[in-house]
Amino acid sequence: MKTNHILLIDDNEIDNIVNNHVIIKSKIAEKITIKKSAIAALEYLKCQEGNTMEFPDLIFLDISMPVMDGFGFLEEIMKFPKPKEKQFSVVMLSSSDNPNDIKRAMSFEVVIDFFTKPLRIGMIEDLIKNKNL
Repeated sequence: MKTNHILLIDDNEIDNIVNNHVIIKSKIAEKITIKKSAIAALEYLKCQEGNTMEFPDLIFLDISMPVMDGFGFLEEIMKFPKPKEKQFSVVMLSSSDNPNDIKRAMSFEVVIDFFTKPLRIGMIEDLIKNKNL
């Protein structure tokens, strides 16, 4: 199954290139939007609030970013009004597998998984299979 729109949020250019490539190869998304900071992503999403066609179905979110980390992003996005017609899910990305980060990430209702970088096609296949994407 395909998602309509994936938002990739990561401050690392190399990770964005790799993750974008993996997402394209997996053929999971019609559209991919990349933002290099949590703040830029929040600004983008605020502009899309009334436009359910442009609001992402799935967000790949890096934890460690300057100014606002992935957890700060999650706290802010949970304040957004929840449109009934457009649900979204978040997959956390991290270069470490710190159990405290995993536990904290999974405590957010929108987080459906936690992946250790680099993103791989097998991870996306597991998402499709196990999370009904």
